[in-house]
Amino acid sequence: MSTSTQQVLEVQDLVKHFPVLRGVLRRAVAHVKAVDGVSFAIKPGETLCLVGESGCGKSTVARLILRLIEPTSGTIRLGGVDVTKLTEAEMRPHRRQAQMVFQDPYASLNPRLTAGSIIAEPLENYGEMDGNQRKERVRSLLERVGLRADAMQRYPFEFSGGQRQRLGIARALALQPKLIVADEPVSALDVSVQAQVLNLLMDLQEEFGLSYLFVSHDLGVVEHIGHRIAVMYLGKIVELADKATMFASPQHPYAQALIQAAPVPNPRARRDRLVIEGDVPSPLNPPPGCRFHTRCPFAVDRCRSEEPQLKPAATGQLVACHLR
Repeated sequence: MSTSTQQVLEVQDLVKHFPVLRGVLRRAVAHVKAVDGVSFAIKPGETLCLVGESGCGKSTVARLILRLIEPTSGTIRLGGVDVTKLTEAEMRPHRRQAQMVFQDPYASLNPRLTAGSIIAEPLENYGEMDGNQRKERVRSLLERVGLRADAMQRYPFEFSGGQRQRLGIARALALQPKLIVADEPVSALDVSVQAQVLNLLMDLQEEFGLSYLFVSHDLGVVEHIGHRIAVMYLGKIVELADKATMFASPQHPYAQALIQAAPVPNPRARRDRLVIEGDVPSPLNPPPGCRFHTRCPFAVDRCRSEEPQLKPAATGQLVACHLR
């Protein structure tokens, strides 16, 4: 993947292996290969959705991009700068370019702070504005995410789950970032509230030109908000395509199974489904060759010995499959 100043975010060969420590001396006896060579890019104003089963590594990718955890290897270019090589002090000005909306709106807000203080905290940390300007900025952000200005004096426990997530979004917007990493931001919300929060995120994206890395396991949510979709399996991206192509013609067997397993609105609708049997292998000891071959109904000998690379398929998307 070539480096381009047009990309808000570029990730190349990103790897994160967590050591398994044993014994009195706490020596590493094995490694959990949570992320194992992931590459993608996000353009201005674009939403890239990372999807896959629990444990596939998608939330780890989200945290690596913000350097909430340190990568084992690979590069993360934010605004053209490789942030993996920066010290903590050098990283500070770049952190304002990328902010995060967390999955749990209950745990991600400090219960001891008022809503106004929560949103103002990033502005204070970066010395932005004087007290009156910060207060006006907080009031403006609250109103923009659909909350009343008098909510500034209330504490998180006084809000509903959807309102708390709106607070989290307002906090993420405070420093006017270019990229927002959203890790399952609506999975803890009721379905009707999910739609409201998703529509809010889309409106904000159009208004401020935001880019999103949107992590989700819900294909209905992804179909609503995404522009491109990257399907992950056991630490690797197995297919990457624009939304229309992915839902119309998925090429990787795992992507096909995910799409076909998604519920459809019409209860009378019938469609063929690719059934995947067996359990996901352990990331401690992933299988050789294609990591999906132990569950793939189409696997051949080559799949068991040679790892497929992510490359263009005839239909346009990038697919890591020997049969495409």
